[in-house]
Amino acid sequence: MPWVLLTIAGLLEIVWAYYMKLSDGFSKPWPTLATFVAMFASFGLLSLAMKQLPLGTSYMVWTGIGALGAFVVGIVILGEAVTPLRLVAAAMLLGGLVLMKLAS
Repeated sequence: MPWVLLTIAGLLEIVWAYYMKLSDGFSKPWPTLATFVAMFASFGLLSLAMKQLPLGTSYMVWTGIGALGAFVVGIVILGEAVTPLRLVAAAMLLGGLVLMKLAS
């Protein structure tokens, strides 16, 4: 169950990062509200997962899901650049997440 909570927390990190971008520096009220609601839920689920999982593992997986997800959202939805070096960096992050899960 803690891994499920941690995964949902990581997915919510993607949501709040995306809406933070849409908030335009917190100048737009609805994206700003969505940012803070998703952020609160993400932190809450992370804290519940951390009751049973180690700090380092929890935080690395949470930020990794958020970073990789934001990377994909940036490319797919926001039209950000896809370069070989960015793809290698994302693959390295993914490899680190897989290794951290295996090491747990």
